[in-house]
Amino acid sequence: MAERAGHRAAPAHTHPEEVPVQTALAALADPVRIQLVRELAASPVWTRSCGSFDVPVGKAALSHHFTVLRGAGLVEQRDEGPRRVNRLRREEFEACFPGLLDLVLRPDARTQDG
Repeated sequence: MAERAGHRAAPAHTHPEEVPVQTALAALADPVRIQLVRELAASPVWTRSCGSFDVPVGKAALSHHFTVLRGAGLVEQRDEGPRRVNRLRREEFEACFPGLLDLVLRPDARTQDG
């Protein structure tokens, strides 16, 4: 069955319980993805659309980064009208990888000291 023009399929989500630790670490190894996770952590849930992040990549690369984060169980997305909004799966991820998000979200001492 063909999709209607302008309608996109809902994204597939991976639960953190299904994610090997290597996949979680690889997802968090990229500076752009770390920035996305940090911005999501600082925002109320379901308020950030994909295009609202201040990252130095184009639309296709941004889509790839969100795909990686979803595949690692870090992000959940849903469509609200024309916008795709995001939620950091903090509690679910923390239950599977205790302390890992805290390490990622911790301010970097090098940026604090100048």
